Amino acid sequence: MTPTQDRRSFIRSMMAAGGAAGAFLPAIARALEIPADRRSGTIADVAHVVILTQENRAFDHYFGTMRGVHGYGDRFAVPAPPLPQAPRRSVLVQPNEKEGEAPALIAPFRLDTPADFRLYRPLGTPHGFTDSQAAWDNGRMGEWPRHKRNHAMAHFTREDIPFQYALAEAFTICDAYHCALHLSTNPNRLYLWTGSHDAMARSHGPAIDNGYDALTQDPRGHGGYTWTTYPERLMAAGIDFQIYQDMDDNFTDNPLVGFKRYREADRAAQGPLAELARRTIKTCPLTRFTADAAADKLPPVSWIVGPAATTEHPSASTPLQGADYIAQILDALTANPEVWARTVLIINFDENDGLFDHVPPPAPPAQHPATSGGTTIPADDEYHTHSQDAENAVFLGRPYGLGPRVPLYAISPWSKGGYVSSEVFDHTSVIRFLEARFGVAEPNISAWRRAVCGDLNSCFDFAHPDRADFLAALPPTRALSQRAATLEGIAPPLPAALTAPVQETGLRRRRPTPYAIDSWMTPGDAGPSLVFANAGTTRAAVFHLYDMDRLDEPPARYTVGARQTLQGAPLKDGCDLFLVGPNGFHRRLQGSPGQFSARLEARGKVAELVIGNLSGEPVRIAVTDKSYGRPARTVAVKRGETRRLPLHLVDSHGWYDLELSLPTQTWRMAGHVEDGKSSFSDPAAGGAGPLVIT
Repeated sequence: MTPTQDRRSFIRSMMAAGGAAGAFLPAIARALEIPADRRSGTIADVAHVVILTQENRAFDHYFGTMRGVHGYGDRFAVPAPPLPQAPRRSVLVQPNEKEGEAPALIAPFRLDTPADFRLYRPLGTPHGFTDSQAAWDNGRMGEWPRHKRNHAMAHFTREDIPFQYALAEAFTICDAYHCALHLSTNPNRLYLWTGSHDAMARSHGPAIDNGYDALTQDPRGHGGYTWTTYPERLMAAGIDFQIYQDMDDNFTDNPLVGFKRYREADRAAQGPLAELARRTIKTCPLTRFTADAAADKLPPVSWIVGPAATTEHPSASTPLQGADYIAQILDALTANPEVWARTVLIINFDENDGLFDHVPPPAPPAQHPATSGGTTIPADDEYHTHSQDAENAVFLGRPYGLGPRVPLYAISPWSKGGYVSSEVFDHTSVIRFLEARFGVAEPNISAWRRAVCGDLNSCFDFAHPDRADFLAALPPTRALSQRAATLEGIAPPLPAALTAPVQETGLRRRRPTPYAIDSWMTPGDAGPSLVFANAGTTRAAVFHLYDMDRLDEPPARYTVGARQTLQGAPLKDGCDLFLVGPNGFHRRLQGSPGQFSARLEARGKVAELVIGNLSGEPVRIAVTDKSYGRPARTVAVKRGETRRLPLHLVDSHGWYDLELSLPTQTWRMAGHVEDGKSSFSDPAAGGAGPLVIT
């Protein structure tokens, strides 16, 4: 079945299902019908960028069970520190928030809304600086419920949130988009509007709480932040923009009110300051957005800050209310096909609340003597070095981010087709997309984030927009939203037994990513060590290295810039090392590390496995395909010899998963070989999530 047929079948099945499954799709269908206004075949064809940032949902919480994304069926879910009841657990297994209470262990569990509609509104979870740092735990992530509550492990499925799944099936979903920080709403939103939270305390930061989320608030007595914001830079460059919001009900989600210049602008009667205030901190409601879209008067850049009830924030809102609000925005944009044909709509989430996501966020190396790692990219301004009180002083020296994954939908005529993008992004990526389109630079963005995080361009195919036809006669959305609006928040019940979450199986089309990364062993005077290599030309990569015998220590993190390498510490005999990186990358070393090395050299979807004998004796290495059905073989490698074996990866869409073994050493290597073109998700992914690391 072709991907286009898959999409059509999906929409038909949603219509046939009725009820919640059929109630949210007309706006999506209309957006899919309108082709791009292709002129140059580049990003210059985009006339309008509209940004809606919703509230407090983790990626796994919404999409951990969706086919073709980096979800719960992750074969290489990272290990977590051992527990007496779970000595070899993966990060999917977490302890009860209250020691001694049943169930002792909790895995991600479903909010079964068909059985209980009230589960659309679970209570919120803690999401401040101290609890977020404690839950992340420098990458160990082993006691999430004890800092975030048991129901932080809850998630939805396709049946529960059909509108959100329909967006992902229709356009492009990002499964490596992270919030900026392990922090709350306003610090994260500062990255969306300014590229920074002033970590180095140069301009009354660092902003690590929501204390400056209203014009009148000044809890630290400095009168407001003073660094330059991106709206100011757009204004100076003559690029028109507008924040659409109701200042009486925007859930205090506009962080610009915390800046001294905007507070001065609020009092200005005329001139540039008054104009800045009009565009950013005055009421300009969604009805005005709708009228501007209809009249083809949208500015090049629009931000939308919704009312509390529409934000999808746990307790304050629900996914159903968010769906209805997004449908209204899509309706407004698609009512004028000429506008929609030139528009990109970015919908993301500011932070994860306290909701669990199983992927360790990329971060600079831990400042920890046992497992520091390394970086080729300067990262001094990514650490918590300026405490504001005794409580947050406990975490001095910790990296601020990246934070956990949150959803991002790239919705436009150039991003149709049900794709997933697995390039690493964060909130600064949204500004960088604006940089790429309008040429207005944001110097606040740190060197480390510019290296590690992309600019969202890979989510779109401006040269070949998808023009497939889609069904349009689909039912409206309002009734379910109104029903959800009456709900009160509840604490979801826990499952009685530990059960693995199950991800849908099946393929999804993938956008290309910039990664060409590898790791291998190299000999040295002090013994063999691992090399972390990045042959890519544009993007840095962050590797997480877990010592299975020392999981109480943080993972060693290595940030390797484009066309660079880093070398790790000498390896001990009898080691068990678990390595993950972006784009499905995995390596694992077990046993004596000095016997052989193996690396991948790739040219398109044809790759070579390069095996080097480090042992000083002839060896016969067993090579086993662990996931894709290729026959096993034994490779004889003479003393000092290097052997090259061709790997044909077309049938697995560029994915590989090999185990090379001797009686004294095992090396597993898995990942995806990029060729600059779209491909498909991992055919071996999905199914039950791994609760145990074997």
